[in-house]
Amino acid sequence: MTSPYQSLQHTEALARFDLLTVEEYDVRLDLASDESTFGSVTTIRFRSAGGPTFVDLKPVRVNEIRFNGTVLDPDLLERGRLPLDTLAGDNELVVDAVMPFRNDGEGLHRSVDPADGKSYVYGMSFMDAAPTIFACFDQPDLKAPYTFHVRAPEDWVVIGNAPGANPEKGVWEFERTQPLSTYFVTLVAGPYHLIRDEHDGIPLGLSARKSIAKDLDADADELFTMTKQCFDEFHRLFGIRYPFGDYHQAFVPEFNAGAMENPGCVTFRDPLVFSSRVTRGMRIARATTLAHEMAHQWFGNIVTPKWWDDLWLNESFAEYMGNRVTADVTQYDDVWSDMAYARRQWGLVADQRPSTHPVAGNGAFDASAALQDFDGISYAKGSAVLKQLNASLGDEVFFAGAIDHFTRARFGNATMHDLFESWERAGAGDLSSFTSNWLRTAGPDALVLDRAAGVIRRTPPADHPAERTHTFRAAVAVDGTWEDRTVEVSGPETPFVVPEGAPVVIDAYDETWAVAQADATTVRSLVPLLADVKDAHLRAGVWNNVRSSLHNAAIDPADVLDLVVASPPVEDPEDTMRRTWTWVFSRVVPLAPSGAAARVHAAALEAMVAATPGSERQLAALRAAIRSADDEAILRGWLAVPPVGIDMDLDLRWKVLVQLAAIGAADRDELQRALDAEPTARSRVEHTLAVASLPDAEAKAWAWARFTGEVSVPNYELEAAGLGMWQGGQEDVTAPYVDRYFADLPGTVAVRSGWVLADAAEFFFPRTVLSEDVLVRTRAMADDASLDLSVRRRLVDQADDLARKLAVRKAFPHS
Repeated sequence: MTSPYQSLQHTEALARFDLLTVEEYDVRLDLASDESTFGSVTTIRFRSAGGPTFVDLKPVRVNEIRFNGTVLDPDLLERGRLPLDTLAGDNELVVDAVMPFRNDGEGLHRSVDPADGKSYVYGMSFMDAAPTIFACFDQPDLKAPYTFHVRAPEDWVVIGNAPGANPEKGVWEFERTQPLSTYFVTLVAGPYHLIRDEHDGIPLGLSARKSIAKDLDADADELFTMTKQCFDEFHRLFGIRYPFGDYHQAFVPEFNAGAMENPGCVTFRDPLVFSSRVTRGMRIARATTLAHEMAHQWFGNIVTPKWWDDLWLNESFAEYMGNRVTADVTQYDDVWSDMAYARRQWGLVADQRPSTHPVAGNGAFDASAALQDFDGISYAKGSAVLKQLNASLGDEVFFAGAIDHFTRARFGNATMHDLFESWERAGAGDLSSFTSNWLRTAGPDALVLDRAAGVIRRTPPADHPAERTHTFRAAVAVDGTWEDRTVEVSGPETPFVVPEGAPVVIDAYDETWAVAQADATTVRSLVPLLADVKDAHLRAGVWNNVRSSLHNAAIDPADVLDLVVASPPVEDPEDTMRRTWTWVFSRVVPLAPSGAAARVHAAALEAMVAATPGSERQLAALRAAIRSADDEAILRGWLAVPPVGIDMDLDLRWKVLVQLAAIGAADRDELQRALDAEPTARSRVEHTLAVASLPDAEAKAWAWARFTGEVSVPNYELEAAGLGMWQGGQEDVTAPYVDRYFADLPGTVAVRSGWVLADAAEFFFPRTVLSEDVLVRTRAMADDASLDLSVRRRLVDQADDLARKLAVRKAFPHS
């Protein structure tokens, strides 16, 4: 089944751009009359060369459509498109419609905070979602200014892309914005807790749900300090001031992405307001996210890509600049080593998949296809390549070209070609070879040490040949002492001789983009050495080499397990799905010899005991120990009396309860009591994860009802249900759902769309079933052209993950 809406194709966008010039949008929203829908009256004034086109509109129902004074039949609306026969010259369209409040993190998302029953709304217009808020020409290069008028409940605060006023209770009037692409338009509305400040003439704001007001208050000084530091640095680097008026940072519930760069009102997922103790890794992630969105105010908001195939002009630049500025001017000067853990494998894994694509010009023929390319290639790989380019050009040329680009296309749109012309004007010289090899050719080179031959071999991906030169430092331990060697790899073989048995870490400090692999000798030699490696970036380089090798079935998971046990990666806490601990539990433990989880648990306990009480190492080790525990007494002991230095806060309590559920040592009543005792939004998500993790048929049916849409839940709870559904060791109870996955997946297009449609296909994939049959069926379904494109893309990726696990098992069979 395909989506009930048509996704805009690039050819259609080109034709509409040639036909139209949008002068302005005037949007009136009534958020106060109903809890499931809202009124939306959109007036669009535009000029046309004359001829047929269409406007994008996805309402619950249409009250009236008036075009150039004539009432149109609402039945003309088909699959989200309203056809218009435009006049040459000025045109005016007025659409009075009723729109849906959504619970999937897109459009105008409305949620109820279980902590106090208060409702909160935010707008996410990205990609295909804007037409569920207002009628629009939904493509990035038809920019226009917006004026919003909003009616809301009297106790709500409403914030938008431009400064607003509250002339009477329940009424909000906003100033006219700068020209914006449709996907930047947002509103944040509800009884939010607000904090205000000012810096260098820019009004600053923070907001979050009232139930986490004290947590926002606790974090406000750090958030404002980083915001001010970043503004000063971006102004220094670019020489162009932030031009969008207020700068408000809204932490909103049930947000799909990490954040969205809406001018004037950036939205963030509100778990970034920390209500429990977190590691430095999470604080770095928040800091870089904050700086990333600020970088977007220039890369993306002042100048926006003309089409989605240049989305890297947004994301790669924001990733690079956000990391760089965070490292240079905030307290988190260790960003680059942390990013090596948090982001590098995300990009490398994506770049090795069948679904890989170039950083630039990714072939996004429609908006739906483009959405799938917001991945590790567009972020992590693009950032790494830009870091290399900056090192080559130097700051003077790099930023002079960027400034020229911002100046020439201010408040407009541009392409990659435009940017590279700006760099060439700034003195970069001919960049065609760099562009071809690094930005327009997909896939990474593999760098592997051949000890016997005394060379490092460079192997381009077979389907994407390129001639790339790699310059990097390799770390070699000689008699237990580490030394760095600078290497330039410009051909298939580069001489590199090391002492017998010496461990080698290729590209130890992330200075090029390649799949650098550790050989078996290195992994075994590292076992007695890794614990004494104090350089954080080198340790990250070790784990990236090891992860890439296991990903390509080049080393035995038993050897990797020995390394994990000898030196648990407690410097890389279990904070996100991309970090090393999560990889240990999802890739190493299931493929290593039996008893792997018990060995990891023992190592984590040892690391926890050895750590200083109250330290982050202790907290990270405890999290790993909880995740690997199969002893109810130990888990309940921690609930009753936590280790000295540990506060058994909400986050840790639920980690213990989820693990108790997964091993069958908790029941539904206990989990419900925990939710009732502290009914926060976080508790509701964790409760879903815990119930879905129970090893019984009732729990799996409960989780599956959320996948099929029989039970509608918000996006975070949907993800939690999928993650809990498939637990290792529960294969007997989940066996019936392998067939059901392939039977039920096509029908999910009728109950969800956008991000969450594809996410659910991934969350509920039978990832614990390592069989050739599942691989064959996954690939067959991915080839089904009648299936939604975003779902097919996720199936391709899941098939690749499964095939690689099976390859490891075949190469290194263990009982």
